[in-house]
Amino acid sequence: MHLSVILRITGILVSCFSVTLVFPVIVALIYEEPTVETFATSFAITMATGLMLTLASREKRELRSGDGFLVTVLFYIGLGLAGALPIWLETSVTVSFTDAVFESLSALTTTGATVFTGLDAMPKSILFYRQFLQWLGGMGIIVLAVAILPMLRIGGMQLYRAETPGPVKDNKLRPRITETAKALWYLYLGLTIACALSYYVAGMNAFDALCHSFSTVAIGGFSTHDASIGYFQSAAIEAVAIFFMIFSGINFALHFMALNRRNPLMYLKDPEVRAYGFALTVVAAVVVWVLISHPGASDSPVREGIFHAVSIATTTGYTTTNFSAWPSVAPIILMFAAFAGGCAGSTAGGIKIVRVVLIYKQGAREINRLIHPNGVFRIKLGDQRVPDRVIEAVWGFFSMYVIVFLCSVAFMMLISEIDFITAFSAVGASLNNLGPGLGEVAENYGGLPDPDKWLLMIVMLLGRLEIFTLLVLITPAFWRR
Repeated sequence: MHLSVILRITGILVSCFSVTLVFPVIVALIYEEPTVETFATSFAITMATGLMLTLASREKRELRSGDGFLVTVLFYIGLGLAGALPIWLETSVTVSFTDAVFESLSALTTTGATVFTGLDAMPKSILFYRQFLQWLGGMGIIVLAVAILPMLRIGGMQLYRAETPGPVKDNKLRPRITETAKALWYLYLGLTIACALSYYVAGMNAFDALCHSFSTVAIGGFSTHDASIGYFQSAAIEAVAIFFMIFSGINFALHFMALNRRNPLMYLKDPEVRAYGFALTVVAAVVVWVLISHPGASDSPVREGIFHAVSIATTTGYTTTNFSAWPSVAPIILMFAAFAGGCAGSTAGGIKIVRVVLIYKQGAREINRLIHPNGVFRIKLGDQRVPDRVIEAVWGFFSMYVIVFLCSVAFMMLISEIDFITAFSAVGASLNNLGPGLGEVAENYGGLPDPDKWLLMIVMLLGRLEIFTLLVLITPAFWRR
C-alpha cells in the first residue's frame, strides 16, 4: 500500500468536488441571496485542502488491488466534512457541526434523513445544494471522477468496484472502465432531465422540478418543502414521482442495454426486474388493503398506499402524509420492504432484490436436498447458472448486514436509552439509505443526541458502500498487504 499515492488521489477528487460549489453560487445570484460568500468560502477551503493533499505526494503510481476501498472511504469521509461547510458556515441556517455533517453525509449517501425543519423558508441556494449533493451521490461521485478524469491513471476499476452496488461488480458495459462510467452518467443525466421536465409539466415550478428530479433519480428523497411531495397535493406529480422512482430502482446497466439495443422487452425478460415488480405490487396491495380495512386511517387509501409503498420500498423516502401514524402493521411492512430495496446497479439502497432472490433460491435448494439427498440442484437466474462463489458472497453479505443492523440497534439503545421502535427504524432507515423512520425520527432526526447521529452516519456509510468496503479496512490482513 502506498499511502501517499492514496492521499494524492483523494486530494484530486476533493479538489474536483469543490468545483460543484459553483452551481449553488449561480442559484444564489439568480435569487439574489447573501449565501454567495458562504459558498465561496467553502469552495476556497475545499480546494485548498484538496490541493495540499495532492501536492503532498509526487508519486505517479497506480492503485494496487484493494486500495480503491481506502480511497472510497476516505473520499466519502472527506466529502462529508467538505459538504458540511456551506451548511455550517451559513448564518441563516442555525445548526451544529454534527448536524451539518449529518445532513451532508445523508445527502451524499442518498439516505435522505434530515435534521432540518422550516425548509420552506430556507435560502433556495441551500435547498438546491443539498438536493444536488444527493444527485452526485446517487450514481457515485467516484464513478463520475473515473468517467471524466481518465488522465489521472488512478486504477479506475478499483474505485468502480468499491463504489458500485450489487453482488457482481466486474461486469462492464464498455471495454474501458472510463467508457462504462461515462455511459452510466450520460444515462443518469438524461433520466434526470426527463424527470425534471415531467415534474414541470405536472405542475411544479422550474426550481422545484429541478431539485426534485435530483433527489428522485438519485432515490434520495430530500425535498424543498417540509411536507415533501405532499406539499403539492397533486396526483399528477405523485404519478411522475412513482414512475421515476420505479425506473431509477432498476439496474442502470439494464437501462443502457435496453436503450442501446432498442429492446424494451429486455425488462420483462430480466428475472430481477420481474421480482422487483412483483415485490412492489405485493407491498402496495397489502398496504392499500390495510388502509381500506381501517376507515379513517387515510383519506385516499389507494393513492397514498401505492405512493408510499413505491417510495419506501425503493428507499426513496418521499411522503405525502405521516405514514408512521397508520395502523401499526402498515408502517412496519413498509420498513421491512426497504430492507430488500431496489435492483443491484441502481441508485436504490437496501440489500438489493437480486440478493433476496438468490437467498430464496438457496433456501429452496436446501429443501430439495433434504428431500433428495443425492440430487444435484443448480441455482439459476433466468437461463444463467449462478456460481457457488456468488451464492457464498451473497450469504456473507446478508449475514454481515443483519449483524451490523442488530448491533447498531442495540448500541443506539445503550448510548441514549431511546425506545426500540425509534432505534430499529432509525438504524434500518440509515443502513438501507431510506431516510424517514418511525417513533422519534418520523419527521426528522434533529431531536437525537449527537452520539446517535454519529453512529447513524457510520451506518449510512456502511449501507451506501455495501458493508464490506468499510469493514475490510478494520481487518489486520488489509493493512499487512
